[in-house]
Amino acid sequence: MHIEFLVEELSAEVALRNLVPKMMPEEVTFEIHSYQGKSALLRKLPQRLQGYKQWLPPDWRIVILIDQDREDCRVLKSKLEKIAADAGLITKSVAQNNKNNSSFQVLNRLAIEELESWFCGDVDAIVAAYPKVSPHLAQQATYRNPDEIAGGTWEALERTLQRHGYHLGGLEKVNAAREISAYMEPQHNRSRSFQVFRDGLLDIVNCQS
Repeated sequence: MHIEFLVEELSAEVALRNLVPKMMPEEVTFEIHSYQGKSALLRKLPQRLQGYKQWLPPDWRIVILIDQDREDCRVLKSKLEKIAADAGLITKSVAQNNKNNSSFQVLNRLAIEELESWFCGDVDAIVAAYPKVSPHLAQQATYRNPDEIAGGTWEALERTLQRHGYHLGGLEKVNAAREISAYMEPQHNRSRSFQVFRDGLLDIVNCQS
């Protein structure tokens, strides 16, 4: 089995390169294609999926990961679903509705509200990457539900790290993604959107077994 990941930026790519092997069996191969932001991914996605439709092998799957960014998640998910349908590909949502969960080709997933919510969902990983950060961070109200952090998750992460002497010139998103994801434990993440993403990947494998 092979999985093609389409993500909106390099920080997501470097995070997934650390995370996917922790969630997938060794025999599953994958490649990650990052774009220059969310708008670039959405603009190029129709043509990309139409291209896949022409040659996609039966044991390949496509996973699209995009930040919610305070958009209505239902509207954004519907947009992704329509792009896939217009390309002639079957999404997991459509397959579930048709009670044929094994037939999907595309998995659409949102990071709510941003990729950094997934990092905030694993405080142990943050502390391992940045040892000056207090291990009691997870007990703070801000981090109890990482998908609902007020004022933006990357801003909250930046404030936390800067308070302890890291990323003083501003959050370096790619470096932070690489450093934190190296220590993340997918089974223990508190972010609901990460859990949905993780379970979707597991469904891909389980449907093939």
